[in-house]
Amino acid sequence: MIKEANNPVPLDDQLCYAVYSVGMAIQRVYKPLLDELGLTYPQYLALNVLWREDKQAVGAIAEKLALESSTLTPLLKRLEAAGLLRRTRNPDDERQVVVALSDQGRALRSKAGCLGDALLATSGQTPEDLANLNRDVRRLRDHIYNQIGGWNAPT
Repeated sequence: MIKEANNPVPLDDQLCYAVYSVGMAIQRVYKPLLDELGLTYPQYLALNVLWREDKQAVGAIAEKLALESSTLTPLLKRLEAAGLLRRTRNPDDERQVVVALSDQGRALRSKAGCLGDALLATSGQTPEDLANLNRDVRRLRDHIYNQIGGWNAPT
């Protein structure tokens, strides 16, 4: 008996592609707004982590963003050069770098709310619809990571 080929599912039927492409679409909505703020999307994500809880170790920020510290460090250096944060050594553990928002970085938070407004306006969804979708996608992400390991979702 000849086994049939295990052909991939067409792209439009793949959940991974839908999630990837919606992420790209959202970033395209955000881009002009982020350009006005002088930020890239990854920089916005790092700042968002700090807006929730200031003064965190580089490793803690990297963990929340599912990144390696070595990937995050150049991004943080650019944010520091822009005057949005400060990086200092932890006096209790010189190996650890602590990142804290500057006044300018804290002030940027109130300007970044426009991203959520833009997504709501362009999505054609209600806030409740987007909140439910966000919950479902996070639940799927967390379940997958629980099965494969490698990342603990931020709390």
